[in-house]
Amino acid sequence: MFAVKRGEVGKRCDVNYNHPKYRLLVDSLAALFGYRFKTIGAIADVICGPFGTAITQDDYTEDGIPLLRITNITRHGFLDCTDMKYINKDCADRLARMQVSTGNIVISQRGTLGQCAVVDDAYPFFNISANLIAVKNIQETNAEYVRNYLLSPVGVSLLQRTQSGQVQGKITTLDIEDIPIPVISDPSKLNKIIEVAYGSYAAKLREADALLAGMDEYVCSALGVTLPTFTPRLGVAVTMAQVKEDKAFNVEYYNVERTTIIDAIKTVPHKRLGDCADFMRDLVSATDDWYLGLAGVQSNTGELSGTDEEATGQAFSFCENDVLYCRLRPYLNKVWKAERGGVCSTEFHVIRIKSDNVLPDYLAAVMRSQLILRQTRHMMTGNTHPRIGNEDVANLMIPMPDKDIQRKVTAEMQARQNTARAKRIEAETEWTAAKAQFERELLSTV
Repeated sequence: MFAVKRGEVGKRCDVNYNHPKYRLLVDSLAALFGYRFKTIGAIADVICGPFGTAITQDDYTEDGIPLLRITNITRHGFLDCTDMKYINKDCADRLARMQVSTGNIVISQRGTLGQCAVVDDAYPFFNISANLIAVKNIQETNAEYVRNYLLSPVGVSLLQRTQSGQVQGKITTLDIEDIPIPVISDPSKLNKIIEVAYGSYAAKLREADALLAGMDEYVCSALGVTLPTFTPRLGVAVTMAQVKEDKAFNVEYYNVERTTIIDAIKTVPHKRLGDCADFMRDLVSATDDWYLGLAGVQSNTGELSGTDEEATGQAFSFCENDVLYCRLRPYLNKVWKAERGGVCSTEFHVIRIKSDNVLPDYLAAVMRSQLILRQTRHMMTGNTHPRIGNEDVANLMIPMPDKDIQRKVTAEMQARQNTARAKRIEAETEWTAAKAQFERELLSTV
């Protein structure tokens, strides 16, 4: 408990906002920087995104004016435009006051609170969604410095000070305006710390990704399978014998990409997955035991992400050495060999090997490869959320070499995962240190 006098409350009568640790921090910064200690609202215009109803489903288009969303902001302060949504020009013009361009800043006000990025020149301008706040017309310093300050430990603390809401946290334009900031007219030296660190950070992540991406080529080489090239075709010819063998009559099922990879796999020892594994569908309460959701498994790596999801409804139980294989289209490369028992989302297939000739780690490794992805992407059903069913998974063609080769593939995968993990840890450690260094250098500029 602590007391707040009426004269000390300032603009907000909020317990968290007036907590002594934040008041002491602000007082210390004010004493240190004097007249140079201002607020973001004093050096820039802060604008909220449109109301949720301002952009309707009819306003979205295949191309047009790019619409920035929270998902387009990375946690390192940059834009990611790989998954961009667009709105029509009439809607964009109607919301022109909320457009941002190069040198502006966008900040998330819900979800990943305070995640911010400097707008780059990928497009001439962007509109922003309802869950973003824009900082425009920055004076007396530059956008990179403001972004780096907000990402630094002191900036993160001041953002945490402002958030409100119990169930879902939120920050407002007034909160951003009120954030105090030391104004540095030439922050180039400070910004260089972050620029160099991020370059090193990104390089290490690319190295880690390249190690895992190269696993496809290694698997194919170890198994003696050549990834075939193919020419997309609009139509296919299917015999009744094929339909009877595959138990499916779906044009996409006979896509040339799928048929050519199956033909390549058939040049080496192989098996139908259903002939060497069972599919477990033991429904239990999702609140029982340890629960693993889709977010809990990393794409491509076969490792746990450490992300917990709320367990609700029913789930599938699984045992140690089961292989969990996601059945939703965007996550077909989420494959995990269980290291313990528990319960998981029903969006996983629980595959239990019934043959002594198949190693669980090998099966998980090969199911993340292009040898399987080239089959599964043409075996989905459903329009809104395409999934791959049990029977289709059972029909997957799996290269099945002897155990020595399986062990070789597994060992290589584990070695690459360990090296990639070490690079990521090193990158994160250096990135965290750089933000702390930015803060130390900032506080020593006085």
